[in-house]
Amino acid sequence: MDLGTITALATQIRENIARVIVGKEETVDLLIVALLCSGHVLLEDVPGTGKTLLAKTLARSLDCQFRRVQFTPDLLPSDLSGIHFYNQKEATFEFRPGPLFTNILLADEINRATPRTQSSLLECMEERQITVDGVTHVLERPFLVLATQNPVENQGTFPLPEAQLDRFFMKIPMGYPDSEEGVTILRRFMQQSPAETLQPVATADAVRSAQDLYAAVHVSDDLLRYIVKLAEQTRAESDVVLGVSPRGTQALLKATQAYAALQGRDYATPDDIKRMARPVLAHRLVLTGQTRARRDSPYRILDRILETVPVPTEVLDVVNA
Repeated sequence: MDLGTITALATQIRENIARVIVGKEETVDLLIVALLCSGHVLLEDVPGTGKTLLAKTLARSLDCQFRRVQFTPDLLPSDLSGIHFYNQKEATFEFRPGPLFTNILLADEINRATPRTQSSLLECMEERQITVDGVTHVLERPFLVLATQNPVENQGTFPLPEAQLDRFFMKIPMGYPDSEEGVTILRRFMQQSPAETLQPVATADAVRSAQDLYAAVHVSDDLLRYIVKLAEQTRAESDVVLGVSPRGTQALLKATQAYAALQGRDYATPDDIKRMARPVLAHRLVLTGQTRARRDSPYRILDRILETVPVPTEVLDVVNA
């Protein structure tokens, strides 16, 4: 496996994003992991923390088609998927593709759309295809949905249902910058946004090649059992109504492989799984009402599980095989 292809691509994307985004190196790495795994990302945090800017910067770093949709309560499913309209000149019905026919889709403030519109994303996010009037259209790779939402505002919003959340590969909080980063942000954006002049550094073909390569990273049977045990423990927790599903374990496996590839390794370790567990699994936990009332975080529950489940120790026997 040519890991140089993946690491070179990741380095180019990191450096290009760093021209606009100050700090957030770990968040950028998670976005690159999701891109390699063809996984969709939910960016969640309070307004003004750079969610939309980060998504647009990643999109502009790739020489791919990009569409941005502002989700509102009056947005219809057909506004996303497209419609058949009657061409009077040709006397035929023609299909007019919607913004879902792209490589990178920014779904801004996704929780402001109605559940009907939110559910219209299920097919394209899971199966990479769209069915309109009985005709199925396959979406071109890469296809990535980057959605943003504000967790503290409830008026005029519609919380994403569990089935919709489970379609997201990762849920990533942004967080506030520290003092020095805050000063750097002010200095960098004093004249104009550097995002306006950002140029792509990776082609769609390069992304597709990297997506085909990362799956060759070796994961031992012990690590596979470790992933399954983590999922089973989430289902056994008294504070959890619904634990991690098989889709969640598959997502954790893919993220582990991609993260190991970013580190230049062709094998995964338990630390890779632990590093990916929080962004991949936390949003898939449905907590009990009592747990939510005392504001216990799914991240805290997941950290407790990671400390409880025994970590396999003999996992590097295949490195020299």
